Amino acid sequence: MRSFEGYSHGINFGGWFSQCDHSEKRYDYFIRRDDFRRVAGWGLDHVRIPIDYELVLDEKLNYKEDGFKRVKECIDWSKENGLNMILDLHKTIGFSFDKGENEEGFFVNERYQNIFIDLWKEFALRFGKNENLSFELLNEVSDPQYCDSWNRIIKKTIKAIREYAPNIHILVGGYNNNSIEAIKDLEEPYDDKIVYNFHCYSPLIYTHQGAYWIDLMNRSFRMPFDSGYRDYQNNTERYIGKNFHEQFPLSDDVIDASYFEKMFKEAIEVCEKRDVPLYCGEYGVIDLVDPDDTMKWFECINSVFEKYHIGRALWSYKEMDFGLVDAHYDPIRGKLIKLL
Repeated sequence: MRSFEGYSHGINFGGWFSQCDHSEKRYDYFIRRDDFRRVAGWGLDHVRIPIDYELVLDEKLNYKEDGFKRVKECIDWSKENGLNMILDLHKTIGFSFDKGENEEGFFVNERYQNIFIDLWKEFALRFGKNENLSFELLNEVSDPQYCDSWNRIIKKTIKAIREYAPNIHILVGGYNNNSIEAIKDLEEPYDDKIVYNFHCYSPLIYTHQGAYWIDLMNRSFRMPFDSGYRDYQNNTERYIGKNFHEQFPLSDDVIDASYFEKMFKEAIEVCEKRDVPLYCGEYGVIDLVDPDDTMKWFECINSVFEKYHIGRALWSYKEMDFGLVDAHYDPIRGKLIKLL
């Protein structure tokens, strides 16, 4: 399987231009130039920068030059530190992976889709010749029912981008929040600069234990990584829901790296057949888990990333309940950075 060259070891700058209050103070101070330098000093090769449409579009859908200036600044700061960069549109008009944003209608509304395509054309026109930059069309499409619509939008958007940026890499992911299972249902790659993108927070009951944003979750619930599959299944049903798509073998075998090996197998085969790189744009463990136990999860998933040369970007650099530079990770940060 082809590797996504230059995007092997990365980190997300989440919460800066996305999932935020979109204030100038947030934009100015949450992430700064020195953070790019720090990441490069860790030996990472890229950053993924999520943005919401509010950064570059005002309420009347006029382009905000200050927002585009900030994107350019990110590209420049990445370049001066020898980093590549993924520009990820985390929210578009009519769709957000976060239901709390009250965005809806994108997959059936042609006007919303045209706004989306035009915005990517604008990104391509302004930034498409930067060799250290890649585009990620949209973060975490949620509902499988939109699979066909999303594939059509992907094709139209890539075609529009290619008018101005024929050589830039473009990342696309599928339903169920960029699930690995959705890779097979993405259409054949438009050209040889397409990358299939997935996110991995599996098992969700482990990586999101105690998460306040999951409706059924008990905030005090905790479980160790090396629990049996039966415990994973029972806890998933209880604290996430019986209809959640992740299923586990009904055995008492303890989870290990083979769990990720089996999970990634089909997607790896699809990518090998279609000659497409496979990339994990988000993965991580909530900062409520014991740090030493967290390392077990990272060691297992990393072994499979390395075996199949899957590039990845940790979620996330700072705060956002997963922040690597926050005090929670002090005991293991040095070891963890070596695995990223």
